Amino acid sequence: MFSIKYLVSSIRKMAAIEKEIEIPLSKRRAFEAFVNGLNEWWPKEYTWSQENLQQILIEPEKDGLCIEIGPYNFRCDWGRVTEFEKGNRISMKWQISPQRVPEPDPDKSSDVNIVFREKTDTETILDFRHFNFENHGEGSEEYQRAMDSEQGWDYILSRFVDYCKTKF
Repeated sequence: MFSIKYLVSSIRKMAAIEKEIEIPLSKRRAFEAFVNGLNEWWPKEYTWSQENLQQILIEPEKDGLCIEIGPYNFRCDWGRVTEFEKGNRISMKWQISPQRVPEPDPDKSSDVNIVFREKTDTETILDFRHFNFENHGEGSEEYQRAMDSEQGWDYILSRFVDYCKTKF
């Protein structure tokens, strides 16, 4: 007779960060502002290049890269687009580790999903979800807490809302 042993993963599923934000633009314009205006609204202090940032962008297609370009065209990839539905949704691998360095292995990355829903002709609801933090391994719980704080996604997304209010 033989016995079968089941291995139980010690990794527990961590809570997702979920935000619902009103954007004072039509759905089409809000989506375009998010994707095409990233260089204008993303906080420079949240980049590796800081004040020397040349460009930060998301290539608008499935398997497109999330890229930062710094001084002398130094390039740092920080994610990959996993879903792109123009005007409606963008999902990406968040390939930044808890130590704030690029993580080339997508299996050690979390996921970000952003959905744009029409509220009225001139207002949009942005449904934001950042999840799978446990994939980051050591430091993932602290990382999730930091990204869910006032200095994390709350700050980043408030910059986007401010951009939409002042630039359009």
